[in-house]
Amino acid sequence: MRCYRCPQYPTTFQRGFSMLEILITLVIIATALLGTAGLQMYAMRVGQSGHLRTQAVFLASDIAERMEANRGAATIGSYAVGATNTPSVVTTDCSTTACNEASLAAFDISQWENTIAGTLPQSSWEITQDITGNPSTYTIRVSWSDRSSVSTTHGETFSYTATRTVRN
Repeated sequence: MRCYRCPQYPTTFQRGFSMLEILITLVIIATALLGTAGLQMYAMRVGQSGHLRTQAVFLASDIAERMEANRGAATIGSYAVGATNTPSVVTTDCSTTACNEASLAAFDISQWENTIAGTLPQSSWEITQDITGNPSTYTIRVSWSDRSSVSTTHGETFSYTATRTVRN
């Protein structure tokens, strides 16, 4: 009978093979987890970018509906705003005080601009009156920088443009 634990007889079985299998399995699992984490980060970036686009659509619709609610001021051009990235400030709060059409338009624009500045990163906006009179046609442009869309720190500039015709 042979003694497998005795030093004078060499062992015929391999030692450490199970440890090597475990290490290879850990490397495979770690690689899979890193890939999953990368996909999760990409999904978050795309989700954030989609959220910003949705906010731009909502904000353009918001000012368009404010124009519809104040048609008199809209048809004379009170909602036209040059290209800017600085919100305007009004002294009259039309949510608590009765305002005329022009004051209400200035109040609407100020609220809208402050909402854009607080919602979209590095944003700018412009409202142009393309056709004057009754009906009036406005073009609303909202632009922002989305840093998550590219790997650089500068980001990419996106814009959303909407057109609204207002009849008094």
